[in-house]
Amino acid sequence: MKELVCQLEEILGKEGVLLDEPMAKHTTFRTGGKADLFLMPQSGQAVKETMALLESHHVPITILGNGSNMLVQDGGIRGAVLQLYSRMQEISVNGEEMTMQCGALLSSVAAEAMQHSLAGFAFASGIPGTFGGAVVMNAGAYGGEMKDVLKTVDVLTPKREILTLPAEELALSYRHSNIAEKGYLVLGGRIVLKKGDKAEIQAEMAKLAQQRREKQPLQYPSAGSTFKRPEGYFAGKLISDAGLKGKTIGGAQVSEKHAGFIVNIGGATSKDILDLIAYCQKTVLDKFGVKLETEVKITGEA
Repeated sequence: MKELVCQLEEILGKEGVLLDEPMAKHTTFRTGGKADLFLMPQSGQAVKETMALLESHHVPITILGNGSNMLVQDGGIRGAVLQLYSRMQEISVNGEEMTMQCGALLSSVAAEAMQHSLAGFAFASGIPGTFGGAVVMNAGAYGGEMKDVLKTVDVLTPKREILTLPAEELALSYRHSNIAEKGYLVLGGRIVLKKGDKAEIQAEMAKLAQQRREKQPLQYPSAGSTFKRPEGYFAGKLISDAGLKGKTIGGAQVSEKHAGFIVNIGGATSKDILDLIAYCQKTVLDKFGVKLETEVKITGEA
């Protein structure tokens, strides 16, 4: 392990390699055990070199963005967590085109677009994720989605080649792309927007932010919508109609503001959250015959 750590530090610098790092510091649920290795690259090339090195040592790799859609179990993560976020957030603007690294927060991209009077990305201003994660799931809100603005994406392939792909090759549909199926890793990309009025864009972002504050429990740690939308239904309404609003297990609670959110009201463990997820799934299935699937990704050891 010591030799591997030294080699990783040559690629990432000492500040880019952490040992036994608590995952509760890196997920928006604020829960989760420790990762054996926590690695923070700064470039696509560093990602490529790091993954090759880990694979040569047969070290399991878990990919992490800003942790806004991940629940890490209390036993933590064996092997390495490769965080494509904290040191991969560069954004640049060239006319109506914006280029960003995979770790750029959507809120930061939206703010930069607004500063340059570029319209068409306000919909993403309140989505609590990174550009890379948003591309993978074709994230959307308030009538807009990534496929509306995406031009090209830089990916690392399973053969460890860095390619630039047009958006048309990603099979983008509702909350879906073919990126995971093909084993690609998003390193960055480009979006194309349109010139607009800065004040109008700012007003639209403020309006959407107000709507989120009114409807979502933003005061508590969570991973956003816990469940996918079942066909023909809304997960939050099903959970609410089942009488589960406010239901708690340990420090985990079905939000009293929006039943589609499970939140950490203080001191929750990942097991509390998982138990509450399972309780909601069983109750909704028993009452309405509808199966709820989690939108949040669950990883790590129990």
